[in-house]
Amino acid sequence: MDAPRVAVAYSGGRDSTALLHATLKAAAGQGIEVLALHVNHGLSRHADAWQRHAQSQCERWAARGLPVRFLVVRLDTRPAAGDSVEAWARQARYRALRDLALQHGATLVLLAHHRRDQAETLLLQALRGAGLAGLSGMPQAVQRDGVTWMRPWLALPREQIEAYVRRHRLAHVDDDSNADARFARNRLRLAVWPALIEAFPQAEASLAESAAWAQEATACLNELAELDLLAVADDAGLHLRAWSALSTPRRSNVLRAWLRTSSGHAAPATLVARLLRELGGSGAAAWPWGEGELKRYRGLLRYVRGARPAVAVDERESALSIRRAGLHTLPGWGGVLKVSRVKEGGVPLAWLAHLELKARTGGERFQAGIGRPPRSLKKQFQAAAVPAWERDGPLVYSGGQLVYVPGLGIDARVIALPGQPQVTLRWLPLTSS
Repeated sequence: MDAPRVAVAYSGGRDSTALLHATLKAAAGQGIEVLALHVNHGLSRHADAWQRHAQSQCERWAARGLPVRFLVVRLDTRPAAGDSVEAWARQARYRALRDLALQHGATLVLLAHHRRDQAETLLLQALRGAGLAGLSGMPQAVQRDGVTWMRPWLALPREQIEAYVRRHRLAHVDDDSNADARFARNRLRLAVWPALIEAFPQAEASLAESAAWAQEATACLNELAELDLLAVADDAGLHLRAWSALSTPRRSNVLRAWLRTSSGHAAPATLVARLLRELGGSGAAAWPWGEGELKRYRGLLRYVRGARPAVAVDERESALSIRRAGLHTLPGWGGVLKVSRVKEGGVPLAWLAHLELKARTGGERFQAGIGRPPRSLKKQFQAAAVPAWERDGPLVYSGGQLVYVPGLGIDARVIALPGQPQVTLRWLPLTSS
């Protein structure tokens, strides 16, 4: 059986050197292997020298019997024009650390952030106008993308780490970019932090404590959002009447949560503010966002991901033969016709051997139920509250008789008799990835 592994993000700097050394001392004799993960960004002319230092340091420790293995990844991408170098480097670094850890069997990665890093993060987020989640700073531990990221020294002052480095005489590198005032965190450290500490000696501890309070408040808001979501949202979407009955802060809170769960990522504050102003209106409306659109229709807000590309009419499939249940992809129409066997309420399978596929032209009539009069598609869509974006897709005909309409279903005039082999149809639009 392989030895258990823990990984440490190791840049070669003071803080990560101290954390790696302390982790090795704790792991020694316990059968735990420590992976020293080094990311060479290639941004500094010293990057290769830092990598050589980190590797040789690990080799010396390994020669002394400490359970360390050095692993390195060199980034071969660069930030695009206009991108924040800080943000690019941070995102690229975390992706590389995650991939490297998982490739070598580690699901726990230790990070060397300390209390001053936390205080600086809160200040930077506040200066950027962040909300409560941003003011929470960095979590002590978080599980993301198959890895647990842990900051064991987040409550420790920087001075304790410096003392540890001196006591154990640990060699480390100094990143010259830390003096580059083009970067926001460096400006804070060089120009603001010294004056802040002189005026308020307890600033570091107080700001870190505020971040901890913000984390607790954020957790409470998340729990409240989960409760509110049960009352105002379901698989169909966000029910605006129930949502509007909440107080303004709770509307904002649950809206953010619904947007995040619907799309998979957080919505910008500008979009949330706009929706709070405009969702109370009436009628159909749409707001573009991310990979799709938010659509309001008859008191319901839905997130519709992607959009099928426009296809020329003459490129659409005009005929189809269905002889069994299954999926029939119609790329010209931008979707899939799903055929499922049913015992009742379906169309006879024999009707589907030779089908015609047509677009709406106006004047088509659909019978929604046995004994009910046929009515225009427009009126049937309105009566069934089918939004415009769910009306796309082909009208299915057999021998000139309308069989199926996306959003409405099987025309009652073709419902099979009891005992006949029958199927039901369902139109599934394709969405862009």
